[in-house]
Amino acid sequence: MMSETAPRQRTVITAVSKPAMPPHIKMRHDAGRGRWLILAPERVFDPDAIAVEVLKLCDGARTVHDIAGQLAKDYNAPPEEIEADIIAMLQDLADKGVVKA
Repeated sequence: MMSETAPRQRTVITAVSKPAMPPHIKMRHDAGRGRWLILAPERVFDPDAIAVEVLKLCDGARTVHDIAGQLAKDYNAPPEEIEADIIAMLQDLADKGVVKA
């Protein structure tokens, strides 16, 4: 008899989501190459500088809205635009299993 497993539920990122990286995903700085890497089982991601700043704030306690507000202050940019960009980026990472919410 074969056991059936439930299909994986898609995480949907919204402004009230509290994103974080699962314990098996690590973000590490590669000093030799001078860049950040996201290490996942059998995969390595090379995030750009903006993605790194967003991911550093993804602690599971802050909402996407909070993160956008912080980055809007840091970069003197409109929070609505930053929030939309963050949601799109985190949704892509969530679909790849790199971020949970």
